[in-house]
Amino acid sequence: MIKSEICELLGIEYPVFQGGMAWIADGKLAAAVSNGGGLGIIAAGNGSGERVREQIKIARTLTDKPIGVNIMLMSPHADEVAQVVIEERVPVVTTGAGNPSKYMAGWKEANIKVIPVVASVAMAKLMTRLGASALIAEGGESGGHVGELTTMVLVPQICDATHLPVIAAGGIADGRGVAAALMLGACGVQMGTRFLCAEECTTIHPNYRERILKANDLCTMVTGKRLGHPVRSLRTEFARNYAKMEFSGMSDAELDGKASGALRLAVTEGDLDKGCFMSGQIAAMVNKVQPAAEIIREVIREAEPILLGAAAWVK
Repeated sequence: MIKSEICELLGIEYPVFQGGMAWIADGKLAAAVSNGGGLGIIAAGNGSGERVREQIKIARTLTDKPIGVNIMLMSPHADEVAQVVIEERVPVVTTGAGNPSKYMAGWKEANIKVIPVVASVAMAKLMTRLGASALIAEGGESGGHVGELTTMVLVPQICDATHLPVIAAGGIADGRGVAAALMLGACGVQMGTRFLCAEECTTIHPNYRERILKANDLCTMVTGKRLGHPVRSLRTEFARNYAKMEFSGMSDAELDGKASGALRLAVTEGDLDKGCFMSGQIAAMVNKVQPAAEIIREVIREAEPILLGAAAWVK
């Protein structure tokens, strides 16, 4: 069995996190992942504090295992969600799309383990100084908001820059990815796109899941670089049109408005023309629907013989 220090730190069986996917990762999915031995994470997204509180309560009716909440720091509700996780005594908080510095002291005082997503060495060093419990090094292969560096390049640099446990994210969907992440110095992985096809991921429209299952190696693209917050999504009509608008004479404010609500349209309505179907490059390797617990066991089972066989390369 693969165990690492992150398992001991968080009280989980396997070093596998489920990504905090906005509009998708609810209390039901998080509970299923945690019951399967990983760390299930509720995505706050742009939701209100009360919506997040509701999902936390749903998760707690379904599991007594540790769960986390992901806070998207660009959200207008970030301040209230930051307080809700304290009031609800959530054991783990992950953060994305911003810098969580102003919340760190309050979370630490509440004994919350803070695990920020970082896409650069500078941010990793800052989060280490401010007392993060671990870091998620997320490469640009991932879905949603992305940085510039790939997972292969980013993870070892983050591991060299901090004494904290590092979780690798971006481009991981099977045991080979898990084994590679551990060899790069990580002590666990986070997967998002793979869990879009978990049976318990009931929030997404059938069109969304079908697009993931039919994806190929060139299925995604990145838009939003002009506005400073690039996003990786499936190569749909919306994404292609948005990319064209980025190179037009459209103002930044108008361009930003064109993306408003696009993720919700993809998740809840499966709108293939106006929806933004966020996905990692690894979608081409996701080809079946399974229970969340089975996904976790499968990737760990696949990784074990790879790691055990690594000595064969040393003569």
